[in-house]
Order: sequence, then structure tokens, then C-alpha cells
Amino acid sequence: MDKQKEILAAALKLFVLHGFHGTATSKIAKEAGVANGTLFHYYATKDDLILSLYLNVKMQMGAFIEDKISPNDDFQAKFRTQFVQAMYWATDHPDEFQYLQQVYASPYAAMIQSEAIQQQMEKTCMEIQQAIDLKIIKPLPVNYIFMLMSSHIFGLNQYLKNSDFPLEKQKEITAQTFDLLWDMLT
Repeated sequence: MDKQKEILAAALKLFVLHGFHGTATSKIAKEAGVANGTLFHYYATKDDLILSLYLNVKMQMGAFIEDKISPNDDFQAKFRTQFVQAMYWATDHPDEFQYLQQVYASPYAAMIQSEAIQQQMEKTCMEIQQAIDLKIIKPLPVNYIFMLMSSHIFGLNQYLKNSDFPLEKQKEITAQTFDLLWDMLT
């Protein structure tokens, strides 16, 4: 593993365990087995590290989900795939998903200005707008629908994480939750 990846892995582990303010860059460098100067060679500030890690994790999640979507699917199938695959990814990557939630609920969320993330969101928002235009879903603001979908994913993840359901039951609850969300939107 290269030094930059080691820094990101150490930062993820420590930010999830101790939060942003409870994690000094010196602890991250020590955990990664690099000198402080090496960390600052890659990331000028702690804020840069926090945002870079967020973008890295978000792009991994986005690529995973995008890979599962069939271009021939109708809107309901596309949204279902996005929802279900986001949950599967969250289950398989609990620290990464928790980190996304940490950033999302922090002042750092307002600092994210990545073109790649914007393109990911724009694609989903464009699909939401198309579904509205075709009267498949209710004519609500696109950003509101996007936030509803995201909130359901965050909430369901928390529920499943705090429960002791077998995998099949988790899949059943995930499908039911999407159906409830879809019924709400249509």
C-alpha cells in the first residue's frame, strides 16, 4: 500500500473512532506509519484530508452503485437498484458509510466542491427530474426527493446496524423500505 493510501486508511479509522476534533493529524501520521511532514506533503491541512477522504469514499460508493444499474431499467428499477446497492455497500463498508454520515452531518458538508461528486448527483437528479416530467413520481423539488432517498438510506442503515437480523431479513427490510419510499413518491 502506498503512503497516501495508508494515510487515508488511518484517517478513516481514527475519524470514525474519535471524530474530527478528537483526531490530531499527528495521530493519523503515527497510525499510518509516516512522518507528520509526509502527511502534510499529501494534504496541506486537516480539512483537506477530511474532504479528500470523503471524496475518495463517495467515489468508491458511487462506482459500486453505478456498476449495478442497467441502462435498460425503468425509473423504478433504477431507483430501487440505487437504493438497494447503497444499502449493500453500506453493510459491507460500515466504517466508510459512517464516515460519509459524519461528514454529511458536519460543517464539512458545505465545503465539498468536487466536480466528480456533482456529476454523480446531477445524474441522479436528472433521472429524478425525468421521472417527474413523465409523471412517474410526484412533482416535488428534485433536491427534496434526493434528500428523502438519502435520509431513508441513512436511517435504514442505522436501524439494521442496531438490529441483529440475519442477512435475508435485512434484504427483506431493505426491499420493503424502498417500496414504502416509492409509494410515498408516486
